Amino acid sequence: MQLSGLHILLTYRCTLECDHCFVWGGPRQTGVLAIEGISRILEQARQAGVRSIYFEGGEPFLYYAELVKGVHEAAGMGFDVGIVSNAYWAVSIADAIEWLQPFVGRITDLCVSSDLYHCEECLGDEPQNAIAAAKWLNIPTGMISISQPDQQAPLRRGQLNDEAQIMYRGRAAVNLAPQHRSRAWDSLDSCVHEDLRDPGRLHVDPGGNLHICQGIIIGNLFERALKEICTEYQPEQHPICGALLDGGPAALVTEYGLEHGPEYADACHLCYEARLSLRSRFPALLGPDQMYGVVK
Repeated sequence: MQLSGLHILLTYRCTLECDHCFVWGGPRQTGVLAIEGISRILEQARQAGVRSIYFEGGEPFLYYAELVKGVHEAAGMGFDVGIVSNAYWAVSIADAIEWLQPFVGRITDLCVSSDLYHCEECLGDEPQNAIAAAKWLNIPTGMISISQPDQQAPLRRGQLNDEAQIMYRGRAAVNLAPQHRSRAWDSLDSCVHEDLRDPGRLHVDPGGNLHICQGIIIGNLFERALKEICTEYQPEQHPICGALLDGGPAALVTEYGLEHGPEYADACHLCYEARLSLRSRFPALLGPDQMYGVVK
């Protein structure tokens, strides 16, 4: 596996509890990555040949000192650096300029989340202020706008190329899946959103867990080096990824003889429900608790 990008989940805490959130971000969540941990992760990313770093969450601006330090260090090491935020801090353009000043010349993308899950309008006041301030400061911007159930995904502007369609895992599997038209469980035979063999980019959370898909762990960066994990990763040997590669979430269900319903919103929905059933069997691979809605 050759990584080009590493996304750092600075925290699981967020100012909001959006229905579509597949990391269960919210005000009551716990977990934050300290400055020392950020430095360890960035050094491992450098050794593994990673080129781009994104800071996200949760809401990374909630831990502003850690975010500023992390961005400065990552930029100083030569990474392309981005931030994903809901822009709660941009109460005016003048305020947003002050918040963004430390990132001038250091980030190549400020990606703002704005849709009907975050705001009363698709482009709320705070996201507009943040984008205006970033343009004033010559910071490249993008926007993530997630669709409503059964609606076509909107176009996404910026450097992140993920789908803007809802992925029915995490909180979305609980709150939004019932609103989506369903498909027969055994037709969900492929993993649509993630390349489990050679993903190109991975996520690391505040506990050092390395996620190939949010909630599916392939190692821990505080226990083994990122380069070593990537070199030794054998997807077919991973109890979860191997089954998914054989035949998607449907194969995960059949391989482990899991109980299931007749229909699910999408492959992510069936996969998430299957993983919930398997957590006690594979606690080191399916976690941490925050990814599965456990608020401590």
